[in-house]
Amino acid sequence: MGIRILDLTRQYQQLQQELESAVCEQMRSGVYIGGAAVQDFEAAFAEYIGVRHAIALNSGTDALVIALKALNIGPGDEVITTPFTFFATAEAISMVGATPVFADIEPNTYNLDPDLLEVKITSRTKAILPVHIFGQPVRMDRIRETADRHGLAVIEDACQAVGSSFGGTKAGALGDLACFSFFPTKNLGAFGDGGMITTNRDDLNIICRAFREHGSAQNGAQARAFLTGQSDSLRMDKAGDALYNPYKYYNYLIAYNSRLDAIQARVLSVKLKYLDRFNARRSALAARYNQAFRNVSGLAIPVIHEGVTSVWHQYALRCPWKNELGDFLAGRSIGSAAFYPVPLHLQKAFDSLGYKPGDLPVAEQVCRETVCLPIYPELTEAEQDEIIEAVLDFCRGKERIS
Repeated sequence: MGIRILDLTRQYQQLQQELESAVCEQMRSGVYIGGAAVQDFEAAFAEYIGVRHAIALNSGTDALVIALKALNIGPGDEVITTPFTFFATAEAISMVGATPVFADIEPNTYNLDPDLLEVKITSRTKAILPVHIFGQPVRMDRIRETADRHGLAVIEDACQAVGSSFGGTKAGALGDLACFSFFPTKNLGAFGDGGMITTNRDDLNIICRAFREHGSAQNGAQARAFLTGQSDSLRMDKAGDALYNPYKYYNYLIAYNSRLDAIQARVLSVKLKYLDRFNARRSALAARYNQAFRNVSGLAIPVIHEGVTSVWHQYALRCPWKNELGDFLAGRSIGSAAFYPVPLHLQKAFDSLGYKPGDLPVAEQVCRETVCLPIYPELTEAEQDEIIEAVLDFCRGKERIS
């Protein structure tokens, strides 16, 4: 059967009894949307990250969109971000009507280069949206310094980085808002889609909760006041014992239906307890890869900045023979992944922005060279040794050819 790039069945088997018990208990409760399961997960996640608020949503993409909307970012505004990430990061900016402005990346961390932000800022810039790619936080001190100097908001795309930290502070507590994904392949993965926004600001918490549920009820009224200065005279203190909150039918914003369901919340609550252990295992696997590949001609291993703790969502080597290496590994029945084959500024969806090849040379080169190897926590050392030997065999063959 070979070695998969990721095998989700192994973690399920490891936690099967606890997960099935939690899911069945929730099904028996008759509560499938909201309720204590979601509230408890939000509280546990906020405590884990070290923030005041966590708002559970139905995807990381919706988290990005709602975070931008909460900051009143829209048509005519610009948001600076990275071209080396999953499409949703820049897609969310466009979805709210704003324009993504791409800055190049660092060649060894693959993260947004803080030194290149200043020249991208214009009078229309409203926020910087760095991505903690592959589980390593961006140099957030430099990002915040630039943002604060220009009065810009910072939204962390921490979708791949749950549990990572910068300077002792966890990703998710480093910006005005942060966004997480619980897509099944993430370090903390649900049994379907899921997402989260974290923030320390009380006003943004209320606004995000309003955008999560049709801009309605108490949160909707307060969010409208925050965003527009228009308050509402409706008294909202007589919900009584009604099964449904009667104020849910009063709407104050054009918003979304983006709720994390209760069953996913129960799954994630179980897995959250094991997240640090799973991330530590990923770090141990990464250290073994680094040791094996550190002096191999033709390979470049990822660099981790001082003071940064990566959670190694992916282990991304740089290799000038990217496609050949992927094919070679497939021939050995070893899975790999080509994250990312096309930088965002050259995606067809962004043709209207006018970027052309050569505009962001580092990101373009990294896209041509990155090969991701298996690094999930349940990967055995014997399997990893097989992967390492295959990569080294490929490189030895290249040395003989050259």
